[in-house]
Amino acid sequence: MRHLTLGALIVLCLAPVVQAQTADAKLMAPIQKFLESFNKGDVAGAAATHAAGAQLFIADEFTPFLWRGPQAVQSWAEDLAREDKKRGITDEHVTIGAATRVETDGTAAYVIVPSVYTFKEKGVPMREAAQMTFVLQKGTGGWLIQGWTWTGPKPQKAGASAKK
Repeated sequence: MRHLTLGALIVLCLAPVVQAQTADAKLMAPIQKFLESFNKGDVAGAAATHAAGAQLFIADEFTPFLWRGPQAVQSWAEDLAREDKKRGITDEHVTIGAATRVETDGTAAYVIVPSVYTFKEKGVPMREAAQMTFVLQKGTGGWLIQGWTWTGPKPQKAGASAKK
């Protein structure tokens, strides 16, 4: 048993550690506002945190998987609502943790945050731990989201342990 415990400690010490990075509050503000708006069902508020240019993009886990252009947020929200209705999804909520990676040159930024999506599918509580990766651009009015991706495994029943 001592060898097993010692081996586990060595593995833990050698394993890479994901650490939160301190991110500028002004940089994180549009990300937090976007998710607050999403959680309230406020599509206009969510869209206001995004740049409205041709380069705007969203990549998410349901069809058509990619949305681009000035109306990307609105199109994504419409497709999400359609998908939710089809699958019987209600009570959606996304939370994020502290950024695990922040790269910026002062006017452009790349930010990764751990994310958890909870919802009910046909009344069954579900949970999906993932990451969101954001690309932001700083303009005269401050930071705006240029694009984002959702990356994670398939959701599981809330409280279920991860399959190996």
